[in-house]
Amino acid sequence: MKWIKENLSGITLCFILATISYKLGKVFPIVGGPVFGIILGIIINNTIGKPKNTQEGIKFTSKKILQWAIIVLGAGLNIKQIYQTGLESLSVTIVTLIVAFATAFIFGKLLNIPYKLKSLIGVGTAICGGSAIAAISPIIEADEMEVAYSISTIFLFNVIAVLIFPPLGHILGFDDKAFGLWAGTAINDTSSVVAAGYIYSNTAGAYATIVKLTRTTMIIPISLIFAIITSLQKKKDSKQNNSVNYSFNKIFPWFIIWFLVASILNTIGLFPKETISYINSVGKFMIIMALSAVGLSTDFKKILKTGIKPLLLGLIVWFAVAVSSIIVQAL
Repeated sequence: MKWIKENLSGITLCFILATISYKLGKVFPIVGGPVFGIILGIIINNTIGKPKNTQEGIKFTSKKILQWAIIVLGAGLNIKQIYQTGLESLSVTIVTLIVAFATAFIFGKLLNIPYKLKSLIGVGTAICGGSAIAAISPIIEADEMEVAYSISTIFLFNVIAVLIFPPLGHILGFDDKAFGLWAGTAINDTSSVVAAGYIYSNTAGAYATIVKLTRTTMIIPISLIFAIITSLQKKKDSKQNNSVNYSFNKIFPWFIIWFLVASILNTIGLFPKETISYINSVGKFMIIMALSAVGLSTDFKKILKTGIKPLLLGLIVWFAVAVSSIIVQAL
């Protein structure tokens, strides 16, 4: 099959790195398998480099296997817990969204960063990193360089977040639930949220995952808002018609539905209790695979080429979201 030929080598590389990282995580539990996965991937990609024939498989692992991992982890959760967590985190999610976009546009203007680039950095930080950027970029008709700028910026802070959030959480004295809420609302990409959460504790990981999935659904209204803005801008400029390259099917995170289905099946008792631990272990290993793929996709040269201003904006927005999440929890 063509698909197997294109993806097998990349998936295999991620599996090997995940296996090594998993074992290292057992030896050094303070660091954990997910962090080792990212670090090993980054080292390989920025030193010896990855084989060219692994590119598609690495991309598949960082996207699809990550989504499957979330679904598998959903099978270990109770739907009542998901509903309660979603409601509890909604106020924090909305506040951090508002803070992210306000900060992105205010400081983006001060730094003289173009509208499309600051929009992508804002949405990537506010919602779910690369997935949100991929959803918004065709709507606002961003070019490849702007997408590369924003994704490189988001990737950098994802990696930093996984490394510094767990120790910061302990320093700040967060319990599992508080850290899960903080990680779920203040870290950009789903993989990094899940990694940071489970590094802290299993309870924090489960809570952070649900909070992050609640936050991910914000892609839909935000995409619609950007579609309307772009349409109005086109109409105002009278340069072309007001059609926008917008597809509901493409932007909707369908894996969330399957995550909920898996949780419902567990809630009604379809999965025996003795298998839940095994299911969680499989899901966590898949997360390490996805993070290894993220590391293998992180190119420091590309990040440096983006320049200081986009990185500075990404740092400001990220800091604002992290601090606002803590403040809302405190209030």
